[in-house]
Amino acid sequence: MQRNQIENILKRFVQSNIAVLGDVMLDEFCWGKVDRISPEAPVPIVQVKKETWRPGGAANVATNLVAMGARAHIFGIVGDDGAGRRLSEELVKGKIGTTGLVIDSGRRTSVKTRIIGQKQQMIRVDRENTEPIDYDRQKAILKSLFRHIDELDGVIVSDYAKGVIVENLLKEVIERFKKLGKFVAIDPKLKNFGIYKQPTIITPNTKEAESTLGRVFESEDDVLKGGQDLLKITGSDAILITRSEQGMSLFEKGRKPVTIPTRALDVYDVTGAGDTVIATFSLALASGCEMPEAAEIANLAAGVVVGLVGTAAATAEQVLDHYDRIHYKTGSH
Repeated sequence: MQRNQIENILKRFVQSNIAVLGDVMLDEFCWGKVDRISPEAPVPIVQVKKETWRPGGAANVATNLVAMGARAHIFGIVGDDGAGRRLSEELVKGKIGTTGLVIDSGRRTSVKTRIIGQKQQMIRVDRENTEPIDYDRQKAILKSLFRHIDELDGVIVSDYAKGVIVENLLKEVIERFKKLGKFVAIDPKLKNFGIYKQPTIITPNTKEAESTLGRVFESEDDVLKGGQDLLKITGSDAILITRSEQGMSLFEKGRKPVTIPTRALDVYDVTGAGDTVIATFSLALASGCEMPEAAEIANLAAGVVVGLVGTAAATAEQVLDHYDRIHYKTGSH
């Protein structure tokens, strides 16, 4: 794609209005210094100097949408606790719609705490519930989501297998959105692959695709066959396999597969790259792109975030700057 085409598509992102449904969590960072080992056990003592918080899990997908200039609304479960209130505050600060957050007093908010000493992550502590949500919570989420459906372009299902994405809820979401001609994009979790039936697109990484099919991709032919098999198994309109340094491969019903080489210049951290891919791909779909174009722009955005340390989101300006750097480096400017 030419630069002016990409620029025109990115400009249309601001008109998009997308729901994100899934497992929201609070990412907590404790930053400190290490200058001694504990006398109680052979572990470093981190003297915490600063604490920061940011929306994690499905909420990071919403952050990526907003970073690109779109409107995003989050739908999920939080506990009636301090972490839930903190997460809501961070979402509001990030200009993400929170009317779809259901408070469940019997469930704790998912929190991932990263202890960082001397700029190195020392340990991560997860506090969460992973039991499937009950009927009443499902109904509360669906009621809130369907109340907004007319103003939405589509929905991203961000599944971290923490209990929000259950079969009946997902089936109803897919049926209702597709009936209205709106897309349903799923960022999958291996554990739940069996319940992803007939969405618009699913975006597994190579490992998830291999594990679902029970075989390893040892050649390009294996990838091509795997993508076609996943199309049949799920009944999805498309499968986008993200392949790290091999880029990504798109499989659409009735079309030839397309493989897009990686657009990363530097790889420092792949954290959150999948969130960026599905957010950017969905925005491109909402902006009227064909799927191969959407995949190409998502690939560029992923190339931006893997060059940044920590969970990050790409802006439209960064995507264009990344495009320029690639073409300058290859001499095709």
